Amino acid sequence: MPHTDSRRALIEKVWAAAWNHGDVDALDELLSSDYLRHSGEPHPQDLRAFKASILATRSAFPDLTTTLDDIVIEGNRAAIRWHSTGTHEGSLMGVPATARRVEVSGATFARFDGERVVEEFVTWDPRALLSALGIITVGQD
Repeated sequence: MPHTDSRRALIEKVWAAAWNHGDVDALDELLSSDYLRHSGEPHPQDLRAFKASILATRSAFPDLTTTLDDIVIEGNRAAIRWHSTGTHEGSLMGVPATARRVEVSGATFARFDGERVVEEFVTWDPRALLSALGIITVGQD
């Protein structure tokens, strides 16, 4: 399965560069120029918008670290379970810095066309982030 191993290594390398170091241009090695990211918003993000969202997130959480917990690759599909931690030191989505340390987790399901990812479906709970920042209370009676 050398193809699977090379895809896994590329995913690990590119995610670390983009999410952990802010090198969003590293995404060009993995994602197609026609890339679309579906994550619960009414319209998917294209590659440019996705790069901008990573930079905005890293601006709010400069010590952001994303860990890939599991990567399962089968055919032209990859499932990636991840978690991210960081300290909220800048404004994000209109929420001023809280200096709180937060952790969120989720899963990304990617579809390859040839050697590039053309589409991702991301699932995570934004309420967990807002709760960790003290913006909302979740699950309290």
